[in-house]
Amino acid sequence: MSQLTLLIVFDAVLLVTLLVLAFAAVLSPEPRRAVMLFIAFGLWLSLIWARLQAPDVALAEAAIGAGLGGALMLAAARRAARTASRSRGDDAS
Repeated sequence: MSQLTLLIVFDAVLLVTLLVLAFAAVLSPEPRRAVMLFIAFGLWLSLIWARLQAPDVALAEAAIGAGLGGALMLAAARRAARTASRSRGDDAS
């Protein structure tokens, strides 16, 4: 296989994986898993930006999109789960 063909296959794998991560994150019924998939989506998207030779956008996506955004969403999912368990009466305290 030529180098161009390998690059096209690599780009296709990147695209398909990105789409699978996006659909999995949106369709996940569990909030914590959806957030983890969103973080993976952001990191994978930063790889795609790097492949498109946009390192500034790739770093911003990794730091803000996946890093900061993911951390805030994980905290929100944890708080929502705690609130839901309290409203059901599962909390012992």
